[in-house]
Amino acid sequence: MRESCSVLRERARLAYSAAAGTKRRHYSGTRISCRFLPIMRGTTLMALILLAPSSAISFPVPARKPIPPTKTRSAAPPREAAADVGAIGGIIAKYAKSVEDADTTLASEIWWDSPEVSFIHPLGHEHGFEQIKRNVYKRLMGETFSERQLTPRDITIHVYGDAAWAEFYWDFTAKFRKDGRSITTHGRETQIYRKMQGRWRIIHVHYSGMPSTPPGQGL
Repeated sequence: MRESCSVLRERARLAYSAAAGTKRRHYSGTRISCRFLPIMRGTTLMALILLAPSSAISFPVPARKPIPPTKTRSAAPPREAAADVGAIGGIIAKYAKSVEDADTTLASEIWWDSPEVSFIHPLGHEHGFEQIKRNVYKRLMGETFSERQLTPRDITIHVYGDAAWAEFYWDFTAKFRKDGRSITTHGRETQIYRKMQGRWRIIHVHYSGMPSTPPGQGL
């Protein structure tokens, strides 16, 4: 009985795959015409004859050099740093509360009491915790405003061993002590921390208002 065209096509495809020594993927939409089956039978037979002697000879394949892994740094903290990230998040909350209350006692719980700490802000550059208490907490916050509210947002914390830093945006609302006038400002801030004797402490703060420089200036 004469074989159908589909059977002949399938046998031709399998024979060609075996001769090439690999299984070829049959993509949908690919069609083998029955008109060329006699030619393909001859081609397949010739391929088997030519490939058979070469299959008995083996050649050494040089070993491939391993590809070094790509170094990446994830924005997410490692699992062991989760507790440190939580502790620093608590420091930021205490920092906001210390500003709202102009509370130097609370500030002393989160700042490193050292002349090496610093605080950069639009009105000055403080060196040492004593200057920070005097010029930021007492004069700027305590004496200038009667009410204060500092709200940090979009906080990102990075921990590397005993060093860490945070960056965030903030909203600040307050009332001037002298006339009760309200003020609302927005800005961004970077804080740097150091872990000493198992506790995190702020060693540097730098904050500024949102960009307001005209184009082509302040570069």
